[in-house]
Amino acid sequence: MARPKNKLTNAELKAKGPGKYSDGDGLWFHVRADGGRQWVLRYTSYGRRHEMGLGAYPGVSLKAARLEAEKWQAVVRDGKDAIKERERQRRDAERNLHILRDIALDAFESRKAELKGDGKAGRWFSPLELHVLPKLGKMPVSQIDQRDIRDTLAPIWHDKADTARKALNRLSICMRHAAALGLDVDLQATDKAKALLGKQRHKAQHIPSLNWREVPAFYQSLDGGTITELALRLLILTAVRSYPLRHLHLDQIDGDIWTIPAEAMKGRKDATEDFRVPLSQEAQRVIAEATLFARDGFLFPGVRKGVISDMTMGKFMERRGMVERPHGFRSSFRDWVAEATNTPHDVAETALGHIVGGAVERSYRRTDFLEQRRALMERWGSAQIVDVKRRGKGESVVVSL
Repeated sequence: MARPKNKLTNAELKAKGPGKYSDGDGLWFHVRADGGRQWVLRYTSYGRRHEMGLGAYPGVSLKAARLEAEKWQAVVRDGKDAIKERERQRRDAERNLHILRDIALDAFESRKAELKGDGKAGRWFSPLELHVLPKLGKMPVSQIDQRDIRDTLAPIWHDKADTARKALNRLSICMRHAAALGLDVDLQATDKAKALLGKQRHKAQHIPSLNWREVPAFYQSLDGGTITELALRLLILTAVRSYPLRHLHLDQIDGDIWTIPAEAMKGRKDATEDFRVPLSQEAQRVIAEATLFARDGFLFPGVRKGVISDMTMGKFMERRGMVERPHGFRSSFRDWVAEATNTPHDVAETALGHIVGGAVERSYRRTDFLEQRRALMERWGSAQIVDVKRRGKGESVVVSL
């Protein structure tokens, strides 16, 4: 026989004094001595009686309380404890309400050890910070789908293709990070968004670089003796990237060898060996001159603290009216090697710090071609200080090697 229900009316709820009043089927209306009124569901689970709060009146109306009571009584009839089931559902809901910004920051934190300088330069995080988080940062990660991602990246998908590609890559990493945390996310969302966005029209643009024949003239023009000019001279002479050069510490130099820590080498996340750079006589002269400016052991200190910024050398060249960038000197060097020397491919690539060959090949080849590179870098250094002769009225430069 069904238990009586719907005993109370809205008029009675307002008139009731302190006490507990049954509406039937386990739903009770409790009026406290202080005047507070709330709904309670009584049920029995595994032989024990429980009372489950359903909210305060009038925030929870009579109709809403009856619907809630019916829902949880169905859970009890299904053999579950209503209170425990509600807590489980609440935990699941909270777990899936993690917003993307929090997930992105956590993913970034967990990857810092893999990034140069623990990611302090911000290049890993900036595509997210600038192009994804402003629109999706406050959105629960479990609710992000391919349409959200498409709409977010569409404005830059073709015009800033490389940046958009990096942003999509970082977002994919964040989604996988969220899944690893146990969150309910669509791991295919980024791939589906890429399909919706279509093939990018933008073609990658190489960093502008000086023709290797013009590098000596530029090198010899760096005669002001400033930290920036000395840094540019050494950047040209060693053909390394900006980061390890800017963070060059005096204890990394031993005679004519500069040893760059493995973690400072781009593209060598899994490397366990440092990278040795042979220093030409000209490079050693530049280092000796720069040592006068050293602070806290760093050869190229910043104006106030730390080291010179990534933009310092680029801005110097820009003020000279140049479109070329410091990183382009690596291309200048590589072209010189290809056009003016007979250097083997593996030696040339190793000189740039590139990883040559597959994992198996590298496991058998233990050399870093130091002696061959020492002769190569000495020849490159000498090329920068020879007499420069201009032909006719043109700007081409002939260098005798």
